[in-house]
Amino acid sequence: MSDEVLSQIQQMLDSSPFIKSCGMKAVSFDPDGQSLGIKMPLKPDFERIPGSGQFHGGPIASLIDTAGCFVLVALLQKAIPTISFRADYLRPAVNTDLVATAVVRRAGKAVGVVDVDVVDNESRLVAVGRGTFGV
Repeated sequence: MSDEVLSQIQQMLDSSPFIKSCGMKAVSFDPDGQSLGIKMPLKPDFERIPGSGQFHGGPIASLIDTAGCFVLVALLQKAIPTISFRADYLRPAVNTDLVATAVVRRAGKAVGVVDVDVVDNESRLVAVGRGTFGV
């Protein structure tokens, strides 16, 4: 994957003040495999309990939604609204960055469906999600 393409995706991510404030970074993109990886660091504001080092579910949900949406944005080169998404939390994420990998399952005429896996620094699955997006 060329640095230029990742830079373009990052510019799209950074155009959202919220995403930029979360520190989300595009780390991989595979147009043939229709997948996008986004990394998010642990910040004190993201902790479930101050000083615990444990991610609150809200930032993880935001990462899932963002990765799911932006894989379609990167592929289709247009704004994509979220219709719905769900997140299942499988283990606590403690003192770690997170990487969400979004994979398009279907991009139809009106709706796209994307699955997202979220892993910690040790590649352990901490959450999974599925989003439905307007295309």
